[in-house]
Amino acid sequence: MRILVSNDDGIESPGLAQLAAAAATLSDSVWIVAPDRKISGGSHSVTLRRPFTLTQLGDRRFACSGTPADCVIAACNIVFADQPPPDLVLAGINHGLNVAEDVAYSGTIAIAREAAFCGIPSIAFSRLAVADPDESWVGGWLARLLPYFWHTRALWAREGHWLSVNLPPARPKGLRAARIGRDKIATQVDIIATDGPVRTLHTRSGRARNVTGPDDENALIDAGFAAVTWLSWQGQAALPPHMTDDFSGEPD
Repeated sequence: MRILVSNDDGIESPGLAQLAAAAATLSDSVWIVAPDRKISGGSHSVTLRRPFTLTQLGDRRFACSGTPADCVIAACNIVFADQPPPDLVLAGINHGLNVAEDVAYSGTIAIAREAAFCGIPSIAFSRLAVADPDESWVGGWLARLLPYFWHTRALWAREGHWLSVNLPPARPKGLRAARIGRDKIATQVDIIATDGPVRTLHTRSGRARNVTGPDDENALIDAGFAAVTWLSWQGQAALPPHMTDDFSGEPD
C-alpha cells in the first residue's frame, strides 16, 4: 500500500509531518510531494504555461515549485511513473479550518479533489488554528482514525468523491458528519498604498465564524468534534446512513 501525503502550507509544515507520521502507522510506503513554499488559498490552479520543478530531498520526499494540485499531478506522472499510482492520498494537516466556501478556495481541498479526479481515495485534513495548541493527542488520534477511513473506503471513495475532515484545536470528542455552512473568507479588502492610478490592495484573511445550524461544520467544531464532510466535484453528498452511524463516536 502506497500513501501520498501533500499540503498547501509547504513541505516544512508541522502539520504535514504529523500527517505523514500517522500515515506511516498504516503503511511502510509513505511518499511526500509538497509545495516548496506556503500556497494558502491557491485553490485548484495547475501550472500550464511555464515550467515547474520537482526536487528530491530524500527517500520518498519531494518538493514541488508548482501548486498543490501540481503536486498530485507530478506524483502520479513522474514519481510513480514506473509503478501504480498511490492507493491513498492525504492532504494537510492545514493550518486553519477549511469550511464553507473554502471548499472552492483551499489548496488542501484541491489536493484531495485532484486525487479523486484520478480515481484515488483521498482525504483532506484541516485544523482550527489557535495560539499554543495541544499537540500531544494528534499523532495517536490520527493513527487510529486513518485505518477506519481506509477500511470504509468502499462507502465514500466513489467516483469523483473525497472526504474533508476539520479538527478542533484540542482532542476531539469524536467524529460527526457535518453539513457545509456559509463562512466566506476574503470579504474585506484594504488599500495599503496609492501611487497615482495604481492602488495596492491587501485582502483580509479572517472570517466571521458563522454558524448556520447545529449540524454545520463550525457548530460541531466549536462543540469539540471533528467535522467530516463528503464532497464531490458536483458539491456535497450526504454520507451513507450506516457510515454516519459509525461517525457517532471516536474510532476504535
